[in-house]
Amino acid sequence: MAFNDLLRQLGGIGRFQKAQVTLIILPMLLMASHNTLQNFTAAVPPHHCRPPASANLSRDGELEAWLPRDGQGRPESCLRFTSPQRGLPFPNGTEANGTEATEPCTNGWIYDNSTFPSTIVTEWDLVCSHRALRQLAQSLYMVGVLLGAIVFGHLADRLGRRKVLILSHLQMAASGTCTAFAPSFPVYCAFRLLSDMEWMPIHTRAYVSTLAGYVFSLGQFILAGAAYAVPHWRYLQLLVSVPFFVSFVYSWFFIESARWYASSGRLDLTLKALQRVAQINRKREEGAKLNMEGLRSSLQKELTMGPGSASALELLRHPALRRLFLCLSVLWFATSFAYYGLVMDLQGFGVSIYLIQVIFGAVDLPAKFVGFVAINHLGRRPAQIAALLLAGICILANGVIPQDQSTVRTSLAVLGKGCLAASFSCIFLYTGELYPTMIRQTGLGMGSTMARVGSIASPLVSMTAELFPSMPLFIYGTVPVVASTVAALLPETLGHPLPDTVQDLEDRRRGKPQRQQQEQQKQMVPLQASAQEKNGL
Repeated sequence: MAFNDLLRQLGGIGRFQKAQVTLIILPMLLMASHNTLQNFTAAVPPHHCRPPASANLSRDGELEAWLPRDGQGRPESCLRFTSPQRGLPFPNGTEANGTEATEPCTNGWIYDNSTFPSTIVTEWDLVCSHRALRQLAQSLYMVGVLLGAIVFGHLADRLGRRKVLILSHLQMAASGTCTAFAPSFPVYCAFRLLSDMEWMPIHTRAYVSTLAGYVFSLGQFILAGAAYAVPHWRYLQLLVSVPFFVSFVYSWFFIESARWYASSGRLDLTLKALQRVAQINRKREEGAKLNMEGLRSSLQKELTMGPGSASALELLRHPALRRLFLCLSVLWFATSFAYYGLVMDLQGFGVSIYLIQVIFGAVDLPAKFVGFVAINHLGRRPAQIAALLLAGICILANGVIPQDQSTVRTSLAVLGKGCLAASFSCIFLYTGELYPTMIRQTGLGMGSTMARVGSIASPLVSMTAELFPSMPLFIYGTVPVVASTVAALLPETLGHPLPDTVQDLEDRRRGKPQRQQQEQQKQMVPLQASAQEKNGL
């Protein structure tokens, strides 16, 4: 009897599994908010230079006399006249800007606080020559996500899942709360940088992953409503951070993973954990039948394998694995890179930032359904190619459409974001089917790491708008288009048994029948939601 059979015997998806999974998934509602929180806490309101302290603003037209105009007749954001220019007819500003001397905003800026009463941009003047710091803050947050995944992943193997989950909830609550009280931008960045249990039977884990993914999408709706109701950035930061103290408290009542106990060789604790689960699931008799001897024979595989997994270096040593690793790394990176390029530029579409946040969350639902149909009927490779290619085309098209065509640009962005959501779902499944069993979890972990690298690079690329306004969109669109050609180099996995060894990979590449015989004539998979979205994504 394997571990999965033991869980079925003790109630399968019983009261314990339902309660624990619900309590673990609930914080994901706010994790989604943290990933894209800077769309609101770092929003850039309209602004212009503050006149010199000696200016008499009580006189009619005094403020306008200090402000040159851009090509659309709006006040320049980063320049002012060196002396007031009264009575000059410059509806579009070209005449005045070309003849009168201007200077940077040496006395600071005046912000339009009608939509955003307070953001980190208005508090620390992250505009004009300091505007790149806003993107740097988002990149540093994603660096923290990557470092946290590496550190907590290692600790989870050494200390157990429960202890690390408790620690991560405390860290999220404490660092998020401290961020809300940050007295300066460097301190804010520092706290932003600092800011699954295995109790489900195998046949249900995909559905749990699906549920978690949709909870993550629901979190995007919650962020839009929370940001609209609480527009002050410090209060909003508190609103999405303090609830983690609640999850920190109740996570103390979780039961440690019995599989982790078993892989660590601690059969006495494994037995106690399983019996407690049986009690909660009202399967006392089945729990009472468990004993050390039967448990040892049932969990022989876990005891043999130990707590560790195959080294990431194995992905580079063998040519077949190396080819898979390099191709899949490109797909993971491109999907996350383009995804965050879209979702972190909500102000660039010319519509309500709250509305576009809701639309971006809503598009995930039909996108994942269409991806599900394509994955199961067209195949993994065609679905992956189509999702990346269409996303890239939508983003590239946005780069050439005029800024005043906000409806068209928003529609293309929503379609592109939906394609990237479908790409996440596909690549999560595709990666698991391509790697052999011996290194599958390591391969998925490395793919997730490359996705986080993409989310780190994405905000930095937006700084190229200083060179040419549409440059970031051209870069965000080109990367997934190139990645779609890389996806064409991968083999199809629909209808093929999962490989167990590297030799199975070689046999599949050469067209030989795989030794492993399974009944996968046509694999139908549940709607998969990417774990990478849950991580930032």
